[in-house]
Amino acid sequence: MEEAAEGELMYLSVAELPARGYSAMEEIRRRGRLCDVTLKVGEHKYSAHRIVLAASIPYFHAMFTNDMMECKQDEIVMQGMDPSALEALINFAYNGRLAIDQGNVQALLIGASFLQLQNVKDACCTFLRERLHPKNCLGVRQFAETMMCTVLYDAANSFVHQHFVEVSTSEEFLSLPAEELSELLGREELNVRSEEQVFEAVLAWVRYAQDCREELLPELLRRVRLPLCRPQFLTDRVQQDELVRSCHKCRDLVDEAKDYHLMPERRPHLPSFKTRPRCCTSIAGLIYAVGGLNSAGDSLNVVEVFDPIANRWERCQPMGSQRSRVGVAMVNGLLYAIGGFDGQSRLSTVEVYNPESESWTRVASMATRRSAMGTAVMDGHIYVCGGYDGICSLSSVECYSPEADKWAEVTPMSACRSASGVSVFEGRIYVSGGHDGLQIFNTVEYYNQHTAAWYPVSSMFNKRCRHGAAALGSQMYVCGGYDGSGFLSAAEVYSSASDQWSLITTMSTRRSRVSLVPNCGRLYAIGGYDGQSNLSSVEMYDSESNRWSFMAPMVCHEGGVGVGCIPLLTI
Repeated sequence: MEEAAEGELMYLSVAELPARGYSAMEEIRRRGRLCDVTLKVGEHKYSAHRIVLAASIPYFHAMFTNDMMECKQDEIVMQGMDPSALEALINFAYNGRLAIDQGNVQALLIGASFLQLQNVKDACCTFLRERLHPKNCLGVRQFAETMMCTVLYDAANSFVHQHFVEVSTSEEFLSLPAEELSELLGREELNVRSEEQVFEAVLAWVRYAQDCREELLPELLRRVRLPLCRPQFLTDRVQQDELVRSCHKCRDLVDEAKDYHLMPERRPHLPSFKTRPRCCTSIAGLIYAVGGLNSAGDSLNVVEVFDPIANRWERCQPMGSQRSRVGVAMVNGLLYAIGGFDGQSRLSTVEVYNPESESWTRVASMATRRSAMGTAVMDGHIYVCGGYDGICSLSSVECYSPEADKWAEVTPMSACRSASGVSVFEGRIYVSGGHDGLQIFNTVEYYNQHTAAWYPVSSMFNKRCRHGAAALGSQMYVCGGYDGSGFLSAAEVYSSASDQWSLITTMSTRRSRVSLVPNCGRLYAIGGYDGQSNLSSVEMYDSESNRWSFMAPMVCHEGGVGVGCIPLLTI
């Protein structure tokens, strides 16, 4: 046999040795052998090995390796910890296993925070987040704030907003301190079908401890957007309530709300938040892609729906008419398909889809035939802005009342705009870009329904028509479109506070005739045309990371769709 070359080495690696070693140390500790430290909580004492605690728990690593006073002590007192939680975390240090349940999760999270066990803290937060309920979410939110668990706090806060009506009947809600209730009532994100539900929640809270809370009612009612309540509700319910009737400050607020309905000329003098409907952007919704074009450029009556949680498109009941460049709006859980082009002529007809019955029905037609118009929903009414009637671009604006099933003309825009971007932002209708048949605009104007007038704001960086526009939170976004010489992937965001536009990350794909819709705190850019072909692809924008990412493509469409979003949550 040849002699081994000088310096030649052989390595032995036993992968399971560390785990086997910890298992052996756990058995040694169970027998009470070789332990060199005792942790004490009250009358409870737990023996352990310093080396294991230092290796597994950051708090003890710092204590035993930095010559702290406790480093030499045989017995260490652990102040403020739950005995059973400490025992479970010591066991976790040896075997890496921890049983979390409703009874111990808070104690474990407190102990893990103290011992700097981030993985245990995260697991406890996940446990609580997955078990949020209208009856416990306020308590979890408060606990998360105390423990500085940001992700859990945000999740609980969002849950409170999404399920406000159910939360308002819980014991936790009725026991809220007045300042916390007031702060909650001021939130834009409350998910309510009408402001009347907020009023009922306030009355329930006051009556829960009426003797000491009755005097707080006027201040709380100022947080309720009473002008958004129906006139008959103000007269028959609010005004007749004994607590309201016995307080002149409350009666003044009711009179202010009634004046809103009786004297529109006084509306501009009301605080803007009182007349702005709440908008819960964190609720996931089903996105409907309506009409549009196929690869041959033919108009379609096809409708498909996207579930963002499953990331899946499915075909649903088609419309009665073929419609491309169609306006889409959602009101009271119903989806409206408005106007458009059927392949031969521009349409004034309107049909509405009921997801529960999965059926389309016709409603009143617009006064004007329109395609490529913008649509917006404000205060339960549908507005259509501009568009193309087959001869020229339009400046006219029509407003539809679902209750009356009637259209009425309102103040026209300052310019004729076809293929503009339209969105509701901070209680106003914003119209961006578009074209008049001769030029493409970068100008932007908004409609104030209280003054029935249009006002200009700062122009976009890019001229755009056939682009997507949507509001999300405190900002308004536009993306894609056509500028007269090229198809755009560029996107911009507008802040009304500064009256300025800023560029954000461009989309991955150039998209003209793109639809942009907010959903669950994200923006979805759907379909479009890249200059060569119609698109079925979908991109999602996350404002926190300023990134676009692809989602599942449409299965039945290839661009030019109208889109609308119906919340998955029903109240």
